[in-house]
Amino acid sequence: MTLEERAFRKATRRLIPFLFLIYVVAYLDRVNVSFAQLQLEDDLDFTDTIFGIGAGIFSLGYVIFGVPSNLALARFGARRWLAAIMMVWGVISASMLFIESAAGFYVLRFLLGAAEAGFFPGIILFLTWWFPERRRTPALALFLTAVSAAYVFGGPVSGGLLELDNFAGLDGWQWLFLIEGLPAVALGFVTLRYLDERPADAAWLDPDERDFLEAEVAREGALREGILGTRLRDALGSGRVWAFGMVNFVLLAAGFGLTFFVPDLVQDRTGYSDFEVGVLAAIPFGFATVAMIVAARRGGGLAALMATGAAGTLITAYAHSPLLLTLGITLASVGLLAALPRFWAGPTALLSGSAAAGGIALIAVLGNLGGFVGPAFTGVANDSSGGYELPLTVLAALLLVTAGCSRASAWASRRASSSASPAPGSASAESRAG
Repeated sequence: MTLEERAFRKATRRLIPFLFLIYVVAYLDRVNVSFAQLQLEDDLDFTDTIFGIGAGIFSLGYVIFGVPSNLALARFGARRWLAAIMMVWGVISASMLFIESAAGFYVLRFLLGAAEAGFFPGIILFLTWWFPERRRTPALALFLTAVSAAYVFGGPVSGGLLELDNFAGLDGWQWLFLIEGLPAVALGFVTLRYLDERPADAAWLDPDERDFLEAEVAREGALREGILGTRLRDALGSGRVWAFGMVNFVLLAAGFGLTFFVPDLVQDRTGYSDFEVGVLAAIPFGFATVAMIVAARRGGGLAALMATGAAGTLITAYAHSPLLLTLGITLASVGLLAALPRFWAGPTALLSGSAAAGGIALIAVLGNLGGFVGPAFTGVANDSSGGYELPLTVLAALLLVTAGCSRASAWASRRASSSASPAPGSASAESRAG
């Protein structure tokens, strides 16, 4: 085994499973409200509009605090900042059991988003400190499978917790928020002891492995400095960064606009129990987990994956049988989730220095703005039209248009750079995006 293979294998085994675990907890705390909806609308008289706004307002907190939080992480270190974020959001998530009104629901969802704002972009930035570009996409894919795993495991668990309705004087949705919020607090303390900032800090690496990883990341960072620059204003003023942000806006608007309402949609159209809904909702994300890994290793255009997500969203909009619903949700999940590692390979190959901290956060912030617009639009449109057909059709169309623009942009970029010979292992961000 070569020094390179040995070093990256150790880094992957040490970091990715732990980052995967904490992101499963984070994502479940973000989306478990979709399962709580099955009881919230009855117990607290929430309409789909109230639920959609509350589900999406998480992203407004994220939008406001995303960039400052990631800059703070770059300054104070990933280990301490991520640990603090986890402890705070765990307490807020568990506190959701106390909501009694739409106003309380909105406030706590906003605070949850504000607390978690630096978590995802912080981990993306953290991975650039350990994995150079040629190794980053597989690492991103393994980490991001936490999104689908949160649904695979979270669906049955959340459905089961809802069955605790009236146990010990608490409603099922209260048990759900309490039990799924506390692990984040515990893992925050573990993060303080487990996570190493950079390869130079890792006692579990041999000296030659530490030196190799540090040199590789530094070499790549020097190459990226000339693309956009390293200052924060270089990233915030870059049209390419904003273009990435708008694609992320559409991905999360469509993704959250569908997935937050999957349990309610499935139960409305099948009459299944809370637990049965959780099990059915988990099946598509099992397929999506495999698709994310396969797409990262074999390649695959972002545009094609977005088109697959659009097709699944459209099928889900009009399907009423359990089989067709499962097919539609599976296609949507496979397309939208497998697109994530392909998408994030682009901006991480483009940005370095302070520009990376600010640019990655800006792209994540714009995505989470879509994470507010998508669920809010779906909830309002469902209440006004009397069904999910209209909002899901609009989201599918938005995905298709963006996929076409992404494909056209990638094609134009390849044409413009066809006479150039890129350095080994430094394929352009645009070639990945197509």
